[in-house]
Amino acid sequence: MPAKGKHRRPKTPRFSRSIAVAGTGGAALALPLLGATGAHAATTQPVSGKAVQSLPVVEKTAVKKAAVQRNSGVRTYTVQSGDWLAKIADAQHVSGGWQRLYDDNRQAVGQDPSLIHPGLKLSLGAKTARTHTEPSAPAPASPSRSGQASGAATAPSAPSAPSVPSTGYTLPVAGATIGTGYHVAGSMWSSGYHTGVDFVVPTGTSLKAVAAGTVVSAGWGGAYGNQVVIKLNDGYYAQYGHLSRLSVSAGQTVTAGQQIGLSGATGNVTGPHLHFEIRTTPNYGSDIDPVGYLRSHGVAV
Repeated sequence: MPAKGKHRRPKTPRFSRSIAVAGTGGAALALPLLGATGAHAATTQPVSGKAVQSLPVVEKTAVKKAAVQRNSGVRTYTVQSGDWLAKIADAQHVSGGWQRLYDDNRQAVGQDPSLIHPGLKLSLGAKTARTHTEPSAPAPASPSRSGQASGAATAPSAPSAPSVPSTGYTLPVAGATIGTGYHVAGSMWSSGYHTGVDFVVPTGTSLKAVAAGTVVSAGWGGAYGNQVVIKLNDGYYAQYGHLSRLSVSAGQTVTAGQQIGLSGATGNVTGPHLHFEIRTTPNYGSDIDPVGYLRSHGVAV
């Protein structure tokens, strides 16, 4: 029999410190379970896997925003048939005119600013990077400088204003010799005679307006190939045939000495030259002697 008055006190069970692990968005979070004594345990700070993964996304977004800011204000224009640099600069409101447009796109355009082709992409509003510079090459006088359409290199001419007599008239092409003259008879012409005068020049030579006026047509002219017809301010019409390239369009006003296109051999020809006529109307068959017309206005032919 147990001793009287003595009781055995049951021992309080000891709670050992343990760790429970719970998932928090893919990262382990340590949760200490404190014992009955209330002892403190060191805690670990959770790290979110999503936060770590999101860092590259933030960086990519910042890069994209920076690229957009760098490209702000930059536009691209695709050259269309019948375009020339001065026309594009005026229509697109390029500050600095065609000279700035050419300077910004010199590497794409090449040495001759008059030889741009449909499909060429030009940058507007920001200078494009150039891989090299040629300080010895003179700056072009205008986008109407002549060049060889065949791609052969030509010596750049020094900048100068068009040579226009005080009368306001000039030759349609400089440095040319006359081939077939006016009113030469022949069965190859529908009228029975040559209705103009032929200036023998290589393809790609710059052609000039003989006087101020307005372009009434610029395009394909059948046997004349690519042609330009200008109504001069005195009421007569100047016609240019067999062009390789047009530099003006219908409705455009021109001044004496301004480039209207480049010579060529389009249409019914045996070789490159400029067929030039002076007419009383814009139509075939109203021709007058073009050499006599030029001479009457003080132009030496």
